[in-house]
Amino acid sequence: QVQLVESGGGLVQAGGSLRLSCAASGRTFSNYAMGWFRQAPGKEREFVAAITRNGGSTYYADSVKGRFTISRDNAKNTVYLQMNSLKPEDTAVYYCAAAAVYGLSIRRNDYSYWGQGTQVTVST
Repeated sequence: QVQLVESGGGLVQAGGSLRLSCAASGRTFSNYAMGWFRQAPGKEREFVAAITRNGGSTYYADSVKGRFTISRDNAKNTVYLQMNSLKPEDTAVYYCAAAAVYGLSIRRNDYSYWGQGTQVTVST
């Protein structure tokens, strides 16, 4: 089992920044690719960003490319999502997730473990 706990969400004005953190415990963190997903009210949960086990490769949804950065610190068992130039359409609950895959994945079904989510609200 892998337990994931997100933090860092909140209310921010459009154009502002937030940094989300996801602390992992349980099995060896570096054995898992990590991803961030988000879900807005009335919408499906969607992929945001993913990172490989060693942090060497990342991938982003087009909607956040150039504004968000995913990173990880395997020594601290933590994955981060730096979010800059936030827009109202970024408002959602953000979830981190762990996948026992080679490389990385954008597919929800590849992720076995999920955090409880953290709310991000971007005001105009």
